Amino acid sequence: MQKLYKIRSIKAGLPPGTLVHIGEKRSGEPKVTLLEYSESHTREEEVASVDSLTAVKPGVTWISVTGLQKVEVLEELGARFGIHPLTMEDILNTDQRPKIEYFDNYIYIVFKILHFDEKSQQTLAEQVSLILEENRVISIQEGQDVFGPLRERIRSAKGRIRKLGADYLAYSLLDMVVDNYFAILEKLGERVEFLEEKLVTNPGTDTLHAIHAMKREMIFLRRSVWPLREVISGLEREKPSLFKESTEVFLRDVYDHTIQVIDTIETFRDILSGMLDIYLSSVSNRMNEIMKVLTIIATLFIPLTFIVGVYGMNFRYMPELEWRWGYPALWLLMISVAVLMLVCFRKKKWL
Repeated sequence: MQKLYKIRSIKAGLPPGTLVHIGEKRSGEPKVTLLEYSESHTREEEVASVDSLTAVKPGVTWISVTGLQKVEVLEELGARFGIHPLTMEDILNTDQRPKIEYFDNYIYIVFKILHFDEKSQQTLAEQVSLILEENRVISIQEGQDVFGPLRERIRSAKGRIRKLGADYLAYSLLDMVVDNYFAILEKLGERVEFLEEKLVTNPGTDTLHAIHAMKREMIFLRRSVWPLREVISGLEREKPSLFKESTEVFLRDVYDHTIQVIDTIETFRDILSGMLDIYLSSVSNRMNEIMKVLTIIATLFIPLTFIVGVYGMNFRYMPELEWRWGYPALWLLMISVAVLMLVCFRKKKWL
């Protein structure tokens, strides 16, 4: 089950700006990729050391760092490009709330990218940090590289990305993340529909557990996506100089998509809450039906038990005991009483 929080106690007592990785420990070395492009050319290479990264060249420079395993690599990156220590601290804290911060020479944006794990049938989140400068974007990802399709668009010069600046690249990264949210919601929507069908046909304790798991997943999604609306809204409202006016219309489009994602998540939450109420009602109705059947059976046997109790007494002088047809008559009487009671129950619509 996806955790809703990560342990931060390891930073207790440390001064602000201390670089400590908070999050899942991963093996392997961090990967640093440099991609330089303009309308006429592209150059891409994997960089062995942060020290080999050069100053900004004409065009757009995209530095991608994948993996937070080694704090030393990020420390060198921060020193190389003059990134504030508090920004570096936020980058290493993978439990960071999506937000945007403005500095003298760059804008820092942090958000969550989601992917669906088919094996565990859970939605997992990874943190992505963006640092936008005049002609450079630095993206720092927690785990696997998820921006492969965007790289391919740059290589093949599809769309307008190679004609525009670093602000459009930052927008493209945000747009790709938000579009991925729709793919996650499609999978979750299928699971919600399956639970609805199962709830109607054969509700059980496994259905209840599945509903609770889905409700928890919706809380996790809401926590990951909801603050992104504030981030994009802040970019539209503040109109920072690093974002050109031509890019603002694209930011509004991402904002609209984010609202759609949030509305869908809220809809799923309402559906799941209703499903939980339906489950509890169905269980209660089922119990009532069981109690109704047992009560009818007990009620039928009350007069029969009285008759049997009377003739089960060991008195010496009971005239019915000497009757030739006493035993069959007694059976006929008890059957008649039971049938009469069932007819009365049917007329009163208790059955």
